[in-house]
Amino acid sequence: MATAKAMPRKKLRILLMPFFATSHIGPFTDLAFHLVAARPHDVEAAVAVTPANALVVESALARGGASRQATVKVATYPFPSVDGLPPGVENHSTVKATDAWRIDSVAMDEKLMRPGQESLIREHSPDLVITDIHFWWNVDVATDIGVPCVTFHAIGTFPTLAMFNLSAAGAIDAGGGVVTLPGFPPPEIQVPTTELPEMLRRQQMTDGRATGNPLSSAHKRCFGLVVNTFFDLEHRHCEMFVGNGYVKRAYFVGPLSLPSQQVATSAYDSRCIDWLNKKPSKSVVYLCFGSLTHVSEDQLRELALGLEASEKQFLWVIRSETWVPPEGWKERVGDRGMVVTGWAPQTVILAHPAVGVFVTHCGWNSVLETVVAGVPVLTWPMVFEQFITERFVTKVLAIGERLWPEGAGVRSTRSEEHELISAEAVARALGKFMEPGGAGDAARSKVMELSAKARAAMAEGGSSNRDLRRIIDDLMEAGTAVAGPVLSI
Repeated sequence: MATAKAMPRKKLRILLMPFFATSHIGPFTDLAFHLVAARPHDVEAAVAVTPANALVVESALARGGASRQATVKVATYPFPSVDGLPPGVENHSTVKATDAWRIDSVAMDEKLMRPGQESLIREHSPDLVITDIHFWWNVDVATDIGVPCVTFHAIGTFPTLAMFNLSAAGAIDAGGGVVTLPGFPPPEIQVPTTELPEMLRRQQMTDGRATGNPLSSAHKRCFGLVVNTFFDLEHRHCEMFVGNGYVKRAYFVGPLSLPSQQVATSAYDSRCIDWLNKKPSKSVVYLCFGSLTHVSEDQLRELALGLEASEKQFLWVIRSETWVPPEGWKERVGDRGMVVTGWAPQTVILAHPAVGVFVTHCGWNSVLETVVAGVPVLTWPMVFEQFITERFVTKVLAIGERLWPEGAGVRSTRSEEHELISAEAVARALGKFMEPGGAGDAARSKVMELSAKARAAMAEGGSSNRDLRRIIDDLMEAGTAVAGPVLSI
């Protein structure tokens, strides 16, 4: 009697579409790898970017080792022609400060972006689309071809909820005062309006309450939301996502930079590590302000002089490759300081035992990476949601302090409003934070506890590891159907 031969199981084909910033493309690439790694026989993934951003994906995969390069594919679609942007400038990391708004403008323009993205989606015919919320129309594209769409947030639940709640409440003080984050558990969090993201500041000049917001509508209509965070880091705010009705399902899958297989391979990598190897434990100040921020020449000068005056060891990553330090500065600082221009292996640096404090802009990737490494922070936010994230880092997690104390001067998401932070303020903050038995040691104790929880979350059976598998299981079980609210923890 003949027996039926089992048919091979069809793989779930996932297409991921990140925003035009390295700080988004990296986590999207990590997510693609982890989804395949969670179910290698059931999942295949491709990251869809514009041609000039393909190298960013390939570099992220290469830093993760041969296994990542073999498991994730890269797909491309055209970047629209934009007045003021030279050909090949398609990423916040490569655009001039004065033209950064052009990247944001084109990314949020459905008429410009949707045709190329929709064409690629239809060509690949995936079983699931994972989109950056900047490209909210992909929820409709996925619906049109009969497949589910999931939004992925490269920032945490705390800053995201803060922006959602402020937008929904219309709680922006047009007088330039201070707003309290509505609907949040204690402690009460207040933010000056000058430190709010631009979209919320523009809202105060219109009708206040956000109505008919396509981003909010897309969240409610999509299959679910994936966030690069872990439950033990933001448990109260994770629970609020579904409870507030913003999304149907939520999956918390970070820190996606773990498990990191990155090793120092480039000349810069080796130079950084060789320099750190010569320094005492917890003696080095590491400074990096991410791939999106542009620091003025005047502020770079003050920071340089402050580092000199602090007499601390420091490793400083500067985005500008044309910056010239104050005359005689390099000679005066000598081997006490190291300056790296462009890119540096941040996860490798933070993991080095010589690093004692991280001066950070509070970009979400940097927050997760310092938590994983167990390094306390001094905060120096500059743009977007970074000032909100700073409150989470300093007031909720208590893993660091503001570099520039509250009340010292005006800070703003608009560079023209942001007052200069003096060299004296920089030196004073570093000296105070790194005093033995002081605030830095207390913050280190807290961040070390979170480091252990971060690693546990991504380990086999941990909360983030389970949610990665649940995404796939839920999609395979539901097909294209959308069920009721579910919170994965």
